[in-house]
Amino acid sequence: MKRKIAMLILALSLAISTTACGGDGKEKSSESEKKEETSKESDETTDDLEAFGDIDVEEGIFNVELTIPAEYIEGQTQEDLNKISEEHGFKSITLNPDGSATYTMTKKQHKALLEEYSAQINTSMNEMVGSENYPNFTKIEANENFTEFTVTTKSAELDMNESFSTMAFYMYGGLYGVFSGENVSNISVTFINADTGQVIETANSSDAGQTQ
Repeated sequence: MKRKIAMLILALSLAISTTACGGDGKEKSSESEKKEETSKESDETTDDLEAFGDIDVEEGIFNVELTIPAEYIEGQTQEDLNKISEEHGFKSITLNPDGSATYTMTKKQHKALLEEYSAQINTSMNEMVGSENYPNFTKIEANENFTEFTVTTKSAELDMNESFSTMAFYMYGGLYGVFSGENVSNISVTFINADTGQVIETANSSDAGQTQ
């Protein structure tokens, strides 16, 4: 799973180029990650969610710095990072002594990155509705900063895939939080029955890994 999340983090760092290149590949990658999430154990996902806290976001007057932990850089050299920085117009990408990397970009680029990731999340949520894994989902909505998700389903009670879908939502909200610089303490997912409008279940990322 960490390899998948590492790939997503790298994709997000390069997201500002998608206007010119097109976003289809990234949307497919996001869908692939979502499907794999449903088959992973919740304790592994919890470890990765906790690792998000190691990503630092610092905003200056003109620039934004994102420091990504070493485990997500996957052995890239400073030369590799220089090429990425040059290709995508970042101010710089610096490989730190501890193996982490600091991406420095303009606030405009940072805003574009968040807008692109927001679009990717919304696309992934739309693709989940009525899909093979989630045939009973009829609608998925989220608040602006992706800390609250509302899933409408035809199910009277959640099946295994529906229950595991919370991990995908935790990942989406967690990554958006760390890249935006917000201190997100909890991400909630509420499941509502499509026929009765009643809440079936509410899951919280702060409870992830606890016995249910």
